[in-house]
Amino acid sequence: MLKEGEIVGLDVGSIIDGYYGDHARSFAVGEIDEGHKKLLSVTKESLMNGIEQARPGNRIGDIGHAIQSHAESHGYGVVTTLVGHGIGTKLHEDPQIPNYGRKGSGSKIKEGMCFAIEPMINMGTPEVFTKSDQWTICTVDGKPSAHFEHTITITKNGAEVLTK
Repeated sequence: MLKEGEIVGLDVGSIIDGYYGDHARSFAVGEIDEGHKKLLSVTKESLMNGIEQARPGNRIGDIGHAIQSHAESHGYGVVTTLVGHGIGTKLHEDPQIPNYGRKGSGSKIKEGMCFAIEPMINMGTPEVFTKSDQWTICTVDGKPSAHFEHTITITKNGAEVLTK
């Protein structure tokens, strides 16, 4: 049951002409407090910061570093056990796209690559667990979490968001 003041996340996928798309958004259930609003805003900003770093010549670690540094600068925990991923004719392909990392580390990003970048940011601990339905993810400490995701492709000019 959804309750006023909560945050709910929806993660959906599609297959069009044999290619996958993956997209997630977190939504407020009715009116939410300022702390929840800030969590939603910072998580979405973290996603966009990661997408900005997804350009030819940069590295996978640049994406994660942009996400992590923004989220942690606001005091939030970054989930490390779940990561973004390459995407194409399969939903989950290489490379993994962590929501954390060091600038200049990881594989080089090249034109034509496709990724699903999906930061999951928690108000408290970064630790999460999966419920018995094998899909629902919850924080270990019970504090709110937000999740935003876009599928992107890398062009010569940078990232193009495919799931607007």
